[in-house]
Amino acid sequence: MRTPFYTTSISLKVIMSAFILMLLLIPVSQSAARQSAESEKTLDLNMYWELQSAGNTQISPDGSLIVYTRGWIDQITDSRKSEIWIMNSDGTRKRFLAEGSNPSWSPDGTRIAFTAEGEPGGSQIYVRWMDSEGATSQITRLTHSPSNIRWSPDSRYLSFNKRVETKPSLTISMPSRPDGASWTASPKVVERPVYRRDRQGYIDDSYTHIFVVSADGGAVRQLTDGNWNHSSSEWTADSRSLVFSTLRVEDAELQWRHSEIYSVSVDDGTIRQLTDRYGPDSNPLPSPDGRHIAYLGDDWHTDTYRNRKIHLMNTDGSNPRIIAPDFDRSPRNMTWAPDSRGLYFTANSEGNRNIYYVSVNGDVSQITEGVQQINLHSISNLGDLGITSTSFHEPGDIYVLTTGRNRTMTRLTYMNRDLMKDVKLGEVEEIWYKSTDDLDIQGWVVKPPDFDPSQTYPMMLVIHGGPHGMYGVNFNYSWQEHAANGYLVLYTNPRGSAGYGSSFGNEIDNAYPSKDYDDLMAGVDELVGKGWVDTDRMYVYGCSGGGVLTAWVVGHTDRFAAASSNCPVINWLSFVGTTDGISWYRNFENLPWEDPSEHLRRSPLMYVGNVTTPTMLMTGENDLRTPMPQTEEFYAALQVLGVPTAMVRFQDEWHGTSSKPSNFIRTQLYLRAWFEKWGEN
Repeated sequence: MRTPFYTTSISLKVIMSAFILMLLLIPVSQSAARQSAESEKTLDLNMYWELQSAGNTQISPDGSLIVYTRGWIDQITDSRKSEIWIMNSDGTRKRFLAEGSNPSWSPDGTRIAFTAEGEPGGSQIYVRWMDSEGATSQITRLTHSPSNIRWSPDSRYLSFNKRVETKPSLTISMPSRPDGASWTASPKVVERPVYRRDRQGYIDDSYTHIFVVSADGGAVRQLTDGNWNHSSSEWTADSRSLVFSTLRVEDAELQWRHSEIYSVSVDDGTIRQLTDRYGPDSNPLPSPDGRHIAYLGDDWHTDTYRNRKIHLMNTDGSNPRIIAPDFDRSPRNMTWAPDSRGLYFTANSEGNRNIYYVSVNGDVSQITEGVQQINLHSISNLGDLGITSTSFHEPGDIYVLTTGRNRTMTRLTYMNRDLMKDVKLGEVEEIWYKSTDDLDIQGWVVKPPDFDPSQTYPMMLVIHGGPHGMYGVNFNYSWQEHAANGYLVLYTNPRGSAGYGSSFGNEIDNAYPSKDYDDLMAGVDELVGKGWVDTDRMYVYGCSGGGVLTAWVVGHTDRFAAASSNCPVINWLSFVGTTDGISWYRNFENLPWEDPSEHLRRSPLMYVGNVTTPTMLMTGENDLRTPMPQTEEFYAALQVLGVPTAMVRFQDEWHGTSSKPSNFIRTQLYLRAWFEKWGEN
């Protein structure tokens, strides 16, 4: 039957009206969609170049001003730069002060000392007057850069550390070189047990000593001598002595976990030993009233991990004792209260880092609480603390913490507010789960910004290094950027991690890798059990100790679609004698030439025959901590066995792959490129 004409005409009118209405609505809808997309943009790698960092919060003695550092990335030189800024203690009048780093106030509040590039080259000490004139003077002209700068309490002097060159005892006299001859450069003669360090290179041509210089400028004076390395120093209240730690005995570099605390007279260089026991004593800090010295110490032990205890002794070294013996966390950033009745410090605990106070009588109280990681930098004469703090979604900013009866923590900077404006970050969920031996293990999962619990996502398991490190609640650009690309990022603190007490940390004593693998797999099981994970696209990676465990993981399971073992140890036999120090020999029950079985049993190389997981390796060419041959051993073995592999050798990198900003970006991209290549299979 033919449709009546009038019916068709009405239908066409309705259709045309609907079509016109749709055309009118399309631009509005697209505009709304664009506005929605703009208001919920996600983190990307281009934004990384603009990320700034806050640090070194130095509050003036009277509490009225704060100097601090702003770190930023120079894309042209592919480097990180530092500037010194100043503001009122309420956060007003922020302004640039100088190019440089490590600012500190003179105790009388009239000047700041800082380091910056200077003549004849490298880092030098500067002093800037904080009056209206703002005169700045270069105080040192050193051939080796200074470090650990400290003001004397009377504001007259600055102490610092500097390397002093030595000559090898083994020398030769070569015949005269003919005119115009081009001979091979002289060899390097190595005689010391510890002769190189990662990020420094060769260190055996010098020792670190303590120096003083007038804050008005003048001759630099060396206070310590001998073939020993001396720690940073701290002034006694009378400005007449400095205290420090080292071990001034023959063959000191062979004395594992043994150091003492000493004092040196600024007037005549007389050195006195203040502690006398077998074990590590370090980080001495004299009280403002001149009565006590606080320090960290422990009796000698062979445990893999043990938290250090806070000790107190009289200024002359008498009456040493432990205070707060039951506090089972590792103190950091100890700072005396102005009244000398106790010390403030920070400690890692279960992913957080908060501020604590311990009285000279040993009573400990927690000053701050919350999901955050705080660094303590300075204290005013009023007891106000200059700190920085970071959390899951906050990259880190400057705060002041008042410690009086009305305790407040006030945020003063928002360095990345404009950069992060309208950026939707991934939510972070804390998880706890049971593992082998009924241990409780803590972890976190970073979710994609558009996370939908009814969907499944590819997952990255990230493993920390150390192995006694601690993952926590700080902002992590790497993981948030992976999450922005649609990944669940799982990170956990398996047994051996710091922040859970000495017993938990020592669970891997002569057993690494071992049951920490069980902890990691239990974490994966916990997350998979939530129904969010695409189990065909699970990946694993880590660097250093995390690289060790990644290589161990692929040798013990095939559940991951791909892996990246970064800067790893693969063979303990070849590692312990080629890393940048000889102390790793002590992390086994026997020396390898006495009984190599443990070294072999704990080496990922011994399980390479089990590997079927496509495994990439990424290591810095200059790495001295886990040297490149470790990576090459695993790569060669995987190639022999026909396991898909790739070796990415990062240029201009020591241990790790991200010290250069561009290499951070490369690391992110190579990881996802490798995972996506094999996740599609």
